Amino acid sequence: MMHRDNAGPVCSLKFVTLLVALSPVLLLLGARVQLQDNGYDGILIAINPQVPENQNLIPNIKEMITEASFYLFNATKRRVFFRNIQILIPATWEANNYSKVEQESYEKADIIVTDWNGAPGDDPYTLQYRGCGKEGKYIHFTSNFLLNDDLTAGYGSRGRVFVHEWAHLRWGVFDEYNNDQPFYLNGQNQIKVTRCSSDITGIFVCEKGPCPQENCIISKLFKEGCVFIYNSTQNATASIMFMQSLSSVVEFCNASTHNQEAPNLQNQMCSLRSAWDVIADSTDFNCSFPLKGSELPPPPSFTLLQASDKVVCLVLDVSSKMAEADRLLRLQQAAEFYLMQVVEIHSFVGIVSFDGKGEIRAQLQQINSDDDRKLLVSRLPTTVSAEAETSMCSGLKKGFEVVEKLNGKAYGSVIILVTSGGDEHIGNCLLTALSSGSTVHSIALGSSVVGKLEELSHLTGGLKFYVPDKSNSNSMIDAFSRISSGTGDIFQQSMQLESMGENVRPYHQLKNTVTMDNSMGNDTIFLVMWQTSGPPEIVLLDPTGRKYSTINFIINQTFRTARLLIPGTAKPGHWTYTLNNTHHSPQALKVTVASRAFSSAVPPATVEAFVERDSTYFPHPMIIYANVKKGFYPILNATVTATIEPEIGDPVMLKLSDDGAGADIIKNDGIYSRYFFSFAVNGRYSLKVHVNHSPSINTIASIPGSHAMYVPGYIANGNIQMNVPRKLVHRSEEEKKWGFSRVSSGGSFSVMGVPAGPHPDVFPPCKIIDLKAVKMEEEVTLSWTAPGEDFDQGQATSYEIRMSNILQHIQDDFNNAILVNTSELKPQQAGTREMFTFLPKLFINGPGHQPDGETQENHRIYVAMRAMDRNSLKSAVSNIAQLSLFISPNSAPVLGRDSLILKGVLIAISLIGIICLIIVAMRYTLNRKKRADKKENGTKLL
Repeated sequence: MMHRDNAGPVCSLKFVTLLVALSPVLLLLGARVQLQDNGYDGILIAINPQVPENQNLIPNIKEMITEASFYLFNATKRRVFFRNIQILIPATWEANNYSKVEQESYEKADIIVTDWNGAPGDDPYTLQYRGCGKEGKYIHFTSNFLLNDDLTAGYGSRGRVFVHEWAHLRWGVFDEYNNDQPFYLNGQNQIKVTRCSSDITGIFVCEKGPCPQENCIISKLFKEGCVFIYNSTQNATASIMFMQSLSSVVEFCNASTHNQEAPNLQNQMCSLRSAWDVIADSTDFNCSFPLKGSELPPPPSFTLLQASDKVVCLVLDVSSKMAEADRLLRLQQAAEFYLMQVVEIHSFVGIVSFDGKGEIRAQLQQINSDDDRKLLVSRLPTTVSAEAETSMCSGLKKGFEVVEKLNGKAYGSVIILVTSGGDEHIGNCLLTALSSGSTVHSIALGSSVVGKLEELSHLTGGLKFYVPDKSNSNSMIDAFSRISSGTGDIFQQSMQLESMGENVRPYHQLKNTVTMDNSMGNDTIFLVMWQTSGPPEIVLLDPTGRKYSTINFIINQTFRTARLLIPGTAKPGHWTYTLNNTHHSPQALKVTVASRAFSSAVPPATVEAFVERDSTYFPHPMIIYANVKKGFYPILNATVTATIEPEIGDPVMLKLSDDGAGADIIKNDGIYSRYFFSFAVNGRYSLKVHVNHSPSINTIASIPGSHAMYVPGYIANGNIQMNVPRKLVHRSEEEKKWGFSRVSSGGSFSVMGVPAGPHPDVFPPCKIIDLKAVKMEEEVTLSWTAPGEDFDQGQATSYEIRMSNILQHIQDDFNNAILVNTSELKPQQAGTREMFTFLPKLFINGPGHQPDGETQENHRIYVAMRAMDRNSLKSAVSNIAQLSLFISPNSAPVLGRDSLILKGVLIAISLIGIICLIIVAMRYTLNRKKRADKKENGTKLL
């Protein structure tokens, strides 16, 4: 989003919803990365606590960013550079007079440096989960990449690599190489290297040295062991998204240098557009102009930050509204679970309650034992106030007062604000909260909470949650479970394995199985919650058949909870629980199971649920995401189900997919996605994701994201100089005897503009993003993933496929491109892999074709398609697939459709003419014969 003031244009990386009444100071403070006066401010680089301390790491990071700033400035034609960088030092490193963190944390970082066990190779990469021109999630470096100078031979200098990755992250462009398809046949039926630009030179190298390119192809298949080695000295200046390591490469491919034929991700994702065209359309370039003159920008400045003690304050609403819908009871249950299980050891925790005014219930208490946790639980509110008025600012003021007592400031502290009030005056303390340096997570209960509550969380970098007034909803527990320390140390975090709630009839039961995988098992807790005066009958069986019953659980009658902490390490396998409702009336029974990692040597499976944006306006859909991984590795073939709860109405269950279609742009990257558009009402929606993986062979994919290219070697002075072979990371298959299960809250989002009552169909099929075209002898075979009737759900009604031999026609004038007959093609259910084969002969010599005089005539064909639903709503035009058709000059020419029609008409006219001439000739001959016969007969008579 762009802001302009006297200081110059400001563009924010993370969208900030702005209030008209806020001051310009608040506008600047609320944004994360800003572009102001051509310089980027506020970029956060965070080092994971698992990375060992090294005195060279920080200097190398500084050197990398400084080099990158000047390289980026020139590559963008004097438009942008890096001005202010923050580096977050982990608390596990020795203190060294670093600045204190404010709202910065590892989870909010733009660039992360990690070294978890099992880290595969040193490829720098950017996690991109959205489409072309959209920002990515983060850039990843290993400490070895930043410390080992030998790696620069293959990747190029670190500053150049950083610019390559920054273009992925900031501007949403993709790689221009393809390790899976390094060669292709171009429009002239020649072997070409997948590259951009095509001016980059090199030679083919076989097993024993240089070889002609003919040796690299056998029966149209590329020979194994054949590689293309580039010359170290080049004249080509592009492209950074292909090979940033070449010294001559100083710019991105533009419209004149872009290789549209190359089978790379940039062409697929961006419809054959060049990287520079995409970058030039970005918000950054719309609100910045090239700097005049010839001076270089100043080098970046760096601020080193280090987190200290973890400080948390619960700020809890106790106004009379909390008596509605068991709100106070559910708050007590969730807060007890947070204090006893979620918050990490050695944290400082305080408690504040508020109605019309704030009250300190517990000053900061460091958690060093279970007794400390129990003491804090005893300070939780037990009754609601008679006062209906709610003053969130009063509660926040007391919360800041509590956290400031430790170090004199609230910097780096966390406030968890839980409220059901409609306090319209919360805007009065937004600036105070933001300038405090504290992160405010908000949990809204019910539908009467004001919208500015989410603004408070957004501006301070906090999470926001919504808890519907439903007795069987576990949203409150899920929200507290999601709020972690933010350090990035997954081995210390409590993870939810189960979150279940049901309304159970009298003398009926709630029964389910929880999977404990072998990466978990420490601090395992089973928490049971109920509504009535006494607990249900509880039976829990561990994988060996050992039985735990109600008597083994710690009962809290006030909060109506039963808690069992499994001693030692919980056994891996299936744990089965049964809750019997022994009361004469129905009641909501709920279960939550959480555990910590068994060992820092085995990274646990994790899930992070999130949405595309904070709010949407009908009929625009919301995209739901879940990042499922084990350490660095994406986990494939998981069953991922999102549960979306509106303010009014039943929850919606939605299965997410990682198939590279619809909302999911990249297949097998571990990010499962789906469109959500079943909007029942206006207001807030709560999101939770369940992940299950069955006991089977668990496929773990290679590292996802867009990677900087590692060059195997160069040709220097005519000699082949090979680099150290890159660490290859292949998919691995890991036996999972028990499978695993995880639960994670994805926070909340808002929907506006939903019409009351029934409304017409306004949801088209989603765009096809994986269209591919392959020539099979004389036929063309298309393949793609079927969209749905509504986005990626249901079954579309028909397809429209069009072709052209001119790219611009298919890009800009799809409706007038040549139509392919698809009368026999019926769409399948969304998510099904589709194939369609047809003869392209009618299109080869169509309008615009000009023979090129080659040995084989080449016909470059561009194909795109779209789907339609029963109401004739059309999807966006798909990605453009391309292929080359070759016609031997010795073969009869294949005519275009119009030519064939004209030829047919001419042939028909000619045939008719010939027939008519034959008839006339025969008639004339017969008449002459008759006259001759008559004359002869007359002569005889004479």
